[in-house]
Amino acid sequence: MKIKSVGLITYHHPHLKTDQVLQRLLGRDYAYIMYALPFTPRKARDTLIRHRPEQSAAVAPEILAAKHEIPYVLCEADTDIDDSCDVYVILGAGILSAECVKGKKILNGHPGIIPSSRGLDSFKWAIHEMKPMGVTLHYIDAEVDAGEVVSVIPTNVYRTDTIATLARRHYENEIDMVARFDECLAHPSNPFTDVDVGEAHRRMPRDLEAEVEQRFTDYLDRWGK
Repeated sequence: MKIKSVGLITYHHPHLKTDQVLQRLLGRDYAYIMYALPFTPRKARDTLIRHRPEQSAAVAPEILAAKHEIPYVLCEADTDIDDSCDVYVILGAGILSAECVKGKKILNGHPGIIPSSRGLDSFKWAIHEMKPMGVTLHYIDAEVDAGEVVSVIPTNVYRTDTIATLARRHYENEIDMVARFDECLAHPSNPFTDVDVGEAHRRMPRDLEAEVEQRFTDYLDRWGK
């Protein structure tokens, strides 16, 4: 697929992943358009394991867009995202509507191995279920984390890891994959073609987070290098 134009889908709100990926996309020969969706703040969750950095600790996307002369489209709903781009990359968004997705090639970076690890808190669920750790670039369709897989990139696990060091490396792997979406499209790779289909998880309850901490040593024995 020849790519000339790329739609960047994010929130109209400071968002770290957007900031980080955009910095790595700058300088490539694409025409970018940034589509900013409404952002609804949520009450902070009481968690035992914080596996992703604070996403609001970032420069506002409209500032980034203006600085780098990227058209910025403020959307009232995801149906305001037009079909003018060759491909779209999700940097930050909730579940997109069927009307939005229809007729578009929309790529998403998922912090789990699809179809084995779907839904929310994939990092923690992978440890709890003793599944391999990796990130997936896939196309969006009507079902949650079930669209066509482009590439799966394993996250290295080391026997000396803590949950914090592994979580950081896993997050960085996700950022790297999304920023290299074009390389993944040109050279797709998936070393996990024989995994079982898993359920689409919700947020992990606090009592199961405690079990993740208890199981982490066994996880390192199973998957660590």
